[in-house]
Amino acid sequence: MTDNILPSELVAAAVRVVEANRAAGRRIAVAESCTGGLVSAALTEIPGSSDVLEAGIVTYSNEAKLGLLNVSSDVLETFGAVSIAVAWSMAQGALETTQADVAVAITGVAGPGGGSEKKPVGTVVFARAERGGDPSDVVADKHQFGDLGRGGVRLQAALVALDLLMPPEPVPPPAVDPAP
Repeated sequence: MTDNILPSELVAAAVRVVEANRAAGRRIAVAESCTGGLVSAALTEIPGSSDVLEAGIVTYSNEAKLGLLNVSSDVLETFGAVSIAVAWSMAQGALETTQADVAVAITGVAGPGGGSEKKPVGTVVFARAERGGDPSDVVADKHQFGDLGRGGVRLQAALVALDLLMPPEPVPPPAVDPAP
């Protein structure tokens, strides 16, 4: 019997993230909006997650995105809170305000309301930023989960965010044919 309060698939994903980042010696940060701390909660379900998790920053309002993550008001006004530009700015802001090696940001429309024709309920945008990475190399993506209900959208978004926190797989050295 486990004493986890979160869905088992979310906890299992968090275990993989904590173990892989611990092995890679990486510290992580999460900047969350529509998930409201769900990714951070999943990570902290794992004993020893403090070896890996630097910070979880929940910036639900635009004002919090401005004040805590230094997202530009111009970016928010031009693209809207649910945009690749804002997610990327959130991830960069999380790196700037922490000592983490990698940060993932999540912003979206969990529902049941708040959607629009261009950004319907279930639209979630993700971004990952790496310390020392090229700022012009934007790692971001938009997912359309559909209207899975508020809990369903948030769960799927948290799973994607955890996947983005996985360190890259090491590239094996090329095989060398022995000389004949």
